[in-house]
Amino acid sequence: MHSRLRSDRRLTTRMGVTLFLLGLLYVGFVAALIVLLKSWVLVVVVAAALLGAQYWFSDRVALFAMRGRVVEREEYPELHGVVDRLCALADMPKPVVAVSDMEMPNAFATGRNADHAVVCVTTGLLRRLEPDELEGVLAHELSHVAHKDVAVITVASFLGVIAGLVVRFAFYSQLFGGGRRDQNTAVVLAAVMGVSAAVYALSFLLIRALSRYRELAADRAAALLTGRPSVLASALTKVSGDIARIPSRDLRTAQAFNAFYFTPALGREPNLARLLSTHPSLEQRLDQLGRISVELGEAAAPGGA
Repeated sequence: MHSRLRSDRRLTTRMGVTLFLLGLLYVGFVAALIVLLKSWVLVVVVAAALLGAQYWFSDRVALFAMRGRVVEREEYPELHGVVDRLCALADMPKPVVAVSDMEMPNAFATGRNADHAVVCVTTGLLRRLEPDELEGVLAHELSHVAHKDVAVITVASFLGVIAGLVVRFAFYSQLFGGGRRDQNTAVVLAAVMGVSAAVYALSFLLIRALSRYRELAADRAAALLTGRPSVLASALTKVSGDIARIPSRDLRTAQAFNAFYFTPALGREPNLARLLSTHPSLEQRLDQLGRISVELGEAAAPGGA
């Protein structure tokens, strides 16, 4: 796909390096499980099946988990109109349009490629944003699709998800089945937990580093596509402020999907979750948009003279 959305070589490089390192980690993880569990058929078949399911059905799973549903033009004509204009401007296929019935103002994109992509906004976002602000947010999400980082972050998150599930399974096996197992089995389960925990931690850090940069790249591409970085900055400020006022207990469910959201579901108070956030800080994003606004102003000045 040759989109008019600005490409980012540094993002492409980072995605390639992240996938390579995660691939090595994935191979090592599978090999360690085979050695520890002594059943290569079971490990390989289960891992391959889960990876395939993650790739092929990630859009449906994300929509279901975030309470999104596909909407037709008749139901949301203005939303479809904005997506149509942006896709025409960017010269890219139109994704499936969905709406999530959530009060939290946010948006996300998912899907394995531009021909199988979904862009979803929450009803809370639609109620709060002006049409031009909504356009900026949707341009940001379409940038993720054009850059192909949606598919990369989906596949990249797979290893961490599997490692986390293995840790839970091994932990509960130890907790509830310890009296029925011999010492060797306990040692194997403890080793599996250790390897899985290490893999989860490494994949977590790699994904966070990629995710923060991809958000800046999407902001940059969206601002250049619409030519109005100040509007995107306004949407960012408004959405981040509204999310910060939502009680933390109501944000916890959404936090599992922060890597996909336009703005992370984090409260106002600084904490470890904010330090390890999937997104750069609001200040970083606004600073970048401010610089782009100056650049666009300087570029337009000679032409208008």
